[in-house]
Amino acid sequence: MDWKEHGVKIVRSGTLDPNTPQTAGMTRAAAITHARTGASKLWAGTVVVQPDAKTGPHHHGELETVLYIVRGKARMRWGDHLEFSDEAGPGDFVYVPPYVPHQEINARPDEPCEAVVVRSGQEPVVVNLDLETPEPASAGVSDAPFHPARSI
Repeated sequence: MDWKEHGVKIVRSGTLDPNTPQTAGMTRAAAITHARTGASKLWAGTVVVQPDAKTGPHHHGELETVLYIVRGKARMRWGDHLEFSDEAGPGDFVYVPPYVPHQEINARPDEPCEAVVVRSGQEPVVVNLDLETPEPASAGVSDAPFHPARSI
């Protein structure tokens, strides 16, 4: 086996790919994908929710998702009507099972919420949902584009 070519891959922080499905209110960037590293069972990247912003409700189909909160405070809402809620801070892990409707909210008005995201598959499944959120209006939606511009 040619371990030089097929061994460890390092994806530098400035080279993450924003051309991945998005949800209003957050910005995703891919780091570990098949195209970038040869990964076959995992997808990993970052997500940023701007201060006092919230995402649109969504789910990721059959994929399992893990978030590791690096900075800020994430308020997670989930359920058929987003009726459940809890918060996670730096060093906390969040597990989102398949098909669970959820929403990420930055619970801090003064700093972005930044997390590392790992999913159980390569398909970039993001199903945006038309659900009312019980989250207060003060947690506004950021001006981030729904789909970032794709570089050619």
